[in-house]
Amino acid sequence: MRTLEIVHRTRYEYAEPVTLNDYRLMFRPRDSHDLRLLHTSLVIDPAASVRWIHDPFGNSIALAAFAPEPVQALELTSTIQVEHYGVPPELPPIEDYARVMPFSYLAEEAPDLARYVERHYPDPNAMLSNWARQFLEVGEEGANDTFAVLVRMCQGIQAQLSYAMRFEIGTQPPAVTLETGGGTCRDYALLMMEGARSLGLAARFITGYLYDPALDQAAGQAVSTAFPHAWMEVYLPGAGWVEFDPTNGIVGSDRLIRVAVARDPEQAMPIKGSFTGPPGVGIESIVDVQVRTLLPVAAPAPRSEAPAKVIKPAA
Repeated sequence: MRTLEIVHRTRYEYAEPVTLNDYRLMFRPRDSHDLRLLHTSLVIDPAASVRWIHDPFGNSIALAAFAPEPVQALELTSTIQVEHYGVPPELPPIEDYARVMPFSYLAEEAPDLARYVERHYPDPNAMLSNWARQFLEVGEEGANDTFAVLVRMCQGIQAQLSYAMRFEIGTQPPAVTLETGGGTCRDYALLMMEGARSLGLAARFITGYLYDPALDQAAGQAVSTAFPHAWMEVYLPGAGWVEFDPTNGIVGSDRLIRVAVARDPEQAMPIKGSFTGPPGVGIESIVDVQVRTLLPVAAPAPRSEAPAKVIKPAA
């Protein structure tokens, strides 16, 4: 178990005054067996009226409404503290019928998983399907072990493609990621989602943060800047939703701090909103994310009491 604090600050500066429309904010994770929310705060400048809802996936969403006065900056600062429990490193206990691909989900689960199995993006010339099939090694004993195929796909994305940060809004279609040979973490997550779906598996998108021990400084020192992160999950009967991070080639790590899940990346944007202003108004955005461990609070020392004085009876 690791106790973490995540401070996510985003600031937009506008070249000319603008009027802010409503914003949809996704910063607050849900309590679960593997993540306990200890503290959360959301500071918005200029002040906004905030109400909270749950979206169709059960994610916690803040809806911010602003006064109609023109502004030249918007700053959002989310602070959360969580206890995060990593998954065991051994193979998840997958049901026998799902250990080898292909398999079918049970009738009681299939209707709820249907949209997660459904392909969401065009696949010109079956480029994606052919790419995904390279991780199936038909003919070798045990080669089509379900979990092993997914691990090969996760690590294959990291090995085959070139990671490059991109700050533009949106996610590349998987075919574009394959054609260009690279992308961001959200592009990698979507590629693996569609690859898993092409093999008949249910997959979904995750937005959150990655804890990097190399960026975590000693107590009292500044924490190096991190960034929001994206990865994906596959539903495996018996094991449930299993996390795969193709950007780093890791599976189910305690370094992954989940905030929200969705069927498509567009549904899991941490910040989504708009403004009204002059055509072509310039915008400068500043994103600063800090993820650090918190030292556990030491238990108070037990109070010492003087031993009782023993009075011996008179002889």
